[in-house]
Amino acid sequence: MNEYLLTHKKHIDYLISLALREDIGDGDITTEAIYSGKEFAQAEFIAKEDGIVAGIDFLAYFFQQFDEDLTFTPNLEDGSPVHRGQLIGTIEGSANTILTGERTALNFLQRMSGIATYTGLLVEQIKHTDAHILDTRKTIPGHRVLDKWAVTLGGGVNHRMRLDDRFLIKENHISVAGGIARAIHACDVFREEHELEAEIEIEITSLEELKEVLEYGEDIVRYVMLDNMSNEDMRKAVGMIHGKFLTEASGNVSIKRVASIAETGVDFISVGAITHSVRGLDISLLFLVD
Repeated sequence: MNEYLLTHKKHIDYLISLALREDIGDGDITTEAIYSGKEFAQAEFIAKEDGIVAGIDFLAYFFQQFDEDLTFTPNLEDGSPVHRGQLIGTIEGSANTILTGERTALNFLQRMSGIATYTGLLVEQIKHTDAHILDTRKTIPGHRVLDKWAVTLGGGVNHRMRLDDRFLIKENHISVAGGIARAIHACDVFREEHELEAEIEIEITSLEELKEVLEYGEDIVRYVMLDNMSNEDMRKAVGMIHGKFLTEASGNVSIKRVASIAETGVDFISVGAITHSVRGLDISLLFLVD
């Protein structure tokens, strides 16, 4: 079993169960009316546009959970480029079961492939630099595990999965704490008192705020998020930091601008759109007819 799937198996099992209940309800009445339940079928997953396929290992697991007598045979590996008209994989077994699970399977596969495809486009734009594309927590509720899996298959890197993964001090935290120094200190004390290994990241919006982080955060802060800053200011910030912290650019990132952001020297670029505004890759499931 895929290592990522195994790590998140409990959550993925619940998500599959919820998705099937949501779609099937009390039964697939159309399929039950037309098929006897004894028909055998073969069907192919076909890409209808170019992209990166993601969800192959998930799909194999999904069908086994849905009906262990179904056989899914992949034609591509996760993270592979796929072209319009190309065979992604085949499924064979009970026609009833395949038809009933078709939409749910495609929903997962199309979304994951769409995320991987857009991530891959961004990664391609910055390959001449040392920067990495990061995801965010701007995911569909409940789907974060699969969304973030798809990001890695597209060549991106996962940021926080949950709020307990890392301290991330943002504008509202700083406001409540009474300033940057107090916010950093509060997180450092909390981390020590609770014996946590979580690293500390702080969001800044100006070079003046960065000066405060440099003054109070050395040996405490690990990451500095440069939020909605101009390329010029990000380049200056990277110079001021001079390797003391890892840097993350965030805000107003687009496919047209991402290369110029990477060229400022930042370590990471976070892009919420790869999960919150993704368009699913167009994929069809077509039955083979003798």
